[in-house]
Amino acid sequence: MLTFTSYTAENIKDPFGILSGKRYEFVVNLDVPEEDELYEENGVSARAVIKVEEGDVKVVSCDLLETATGKLLEFDLEEDEEAELAQFCKEHLPE
Repeated sequence: MLTFTSYTAENIKDPFGILSGKRYEFVVNLDVPEEDELYEENGVSARAVIKVEEGDVKVVSCDLLETATGKLLEFDLEEDEEAELAQFCKEHLPE
């Protein structure tokens, strides 16, 4: 189970109107125990693009980053972790 410590969320503008639904970029800081393979001394964040269309919320893309440096990590979230992230984002959508 993931523990989310803080987050930011921004609306992604579509100036040409070619994307369906709305898109948001979330950057969510994760609390990762030292014994977990995802652990990084400088912290771990998930940067996710979320699509909202007709009440359905879906993770379009997700990258794991070292929080302090922004360095892209070579790990992916597991399916259940991505579902947790999607639920968190759904509950914290900007107005």
